[in-house]
Amino acid sequence: MLICKVVKPLVSTNRIPDFEHKHLQVVLDGSTQKVAVDAVGAIPGDWVICVGSSAAREAAGSKSYPSDLTIVGIIDHWDPEAAKADAERIAAGGP
Repeated sequence: MLICKVVKPLVSTNRIPDFEHKHLQVVLDGSTQKVAVDAVGAIPGDWVICVGSSAAREAAGSKSYPSDLTIVGIIDHWDPEAAKADAERIAAGGP
């Protein structure tokens, strides 16, 4: 699973039939922008939980769905700076 930030919706009117009418979002994974199927109704600015690979296809609705990244949850409270500080402290051997 990944923690990403929703940047903006992605509109694509010409799609293959398997894409149906699922909403797409541009998400930020670190400094990389990716496209994710939105299974939960996230909005720009939301911090979200994303899954990839076969879990992404199943979360989007079917194991045959053509997705490799799907938003499966909206995070209620997330402070990325505090999370970064915690990770650095743990890496340095702190409690």
